[in-house]
This record gives sequence, C-alpha cells and structure tokens, in this order.
Amino acid sequence: MTIILKLFAWCLAAAISFATLGPAGYRPRASSLGHDGEHALAFVLLGLAFGMAYTRSRLLTAAIAIALTGLIEILQLWAPGRHARLVDFLVDALAACVGLAAAAAFDWIIRRSQRRRAPAFPEPKSPREPAPPPG
Repeated sequence: MTIILKLFAWCLAAAISFATLGPAGYRPRASSLGHDGEHALAFVLLGLAFGMAYTRSRLLTAAIAIALTGLIEILQLWAPGRHARLVDFLVDALAACVGLAAAAAFDWIIRRSQRRRAPAFPEPKSPREPAPPPG
C-alpha cells in the first residue's frame, strides 16, 4: 500500500506543478474558493498525500515540501503569464504543513487504536507451550 501512496503523492505533485507552471487555460478553477483558497486546497492535499506516503521522517518530508513549494514559485518567474509572489509561497508552504500535520495526526490515531486492540497477554506460540503463570 505504501508504494501506491507514494505514487499518488508524486502524481499529485506533478499535477500541481503542471497547473502552476503550465498554460493558464489548463488550470482548474474553483471559483468559490478564490485564488488563495485554490492554492491552500491543492497544497493541503499534497501535504496530506506526502504525509501518508512518507511516515518515517516527517521533519525531512516537511522541509522538502517547503523547498519544493519555493521552487515552484521561483520557476514561475520563467513561465509566460505567471508571476511568483511571496504571499503564494507562504500560503502554499503553510497549507502543505497543515496537510502534513493532519497526516501525522491521522497516523497517530490509527497507531493508538491498534495498540488498544492488542491482547493484554500474548498467545502461546504452540499448543504444547504452557501459558504464562498469572501474577
């Protein structure tokens, strides 16, 4: 399942990069969200996807997400009809971090519920092995 999450996260990153750097006519619009809302939604989903795909090193994942967000903004300087803005970078980076935090919280809840379901006493390994003595 992890490989599927990683593939989905990278495909989402490619789609966001294309929508950000590609021709304006191909960019999806959610008119009710506004410009900053569209950015926030895209990068919250991106942070959530990467947070679920890469659970071992969350701090490194956050640093890479922020760096890639900055790179996408800088690359807009060379994209015709696009412009790099500090406000966009701040919205995108903050939204990615919110998505990463949501993934970490979701992972924590899942792990906590799994620990609660674990048996109090381990099962004997074989039918001939006696159960541990009480107390």
